[in-house]
Amino acid sequence: MKARLPHGMGGGPSNMQAMIRQAQKMQDEMAALQEDLDAREYEISAGGGAVKIRSDGKKTVLSIDIQPEIVDPDDIETLTDVLTAAVNEAIKKVDDVNTEEMSKITGGINMPGLF
Repeated sequence: MKARLPHGMGGGPSNMQAMIRQAQKMQDEMAALQEDLDAREYEISAGGGAVKIRSDGKKTVLSIDIQPEIVDPDDIETLTDVLTAAVNEAIKKVDDVNTEEMSKITGGINMPGLF
């Protein structure tokens, strides 16, 4: 005696093949998007524009531009704080954009380790 699943449940091998094709398509789209995201460049300012960080999508700092007025030999702590804030904001920006763009493909499903 065979157990029967309600209509629409299971579907057998053809349904499994469709799911595999759909997963492969999603994987291909995610790989292409990740390549695009890695190539993007971001510019982040801190300290009212006194420090500008240019970063790529791989979170690599490409350049740091420091305006002379923020450089005070007697107050290195302020410069350090502004640089730290700018670098952290650059990293956060890349993470936020990557998460937002990937969720468009994954439908908001959290897939740890994929991006």
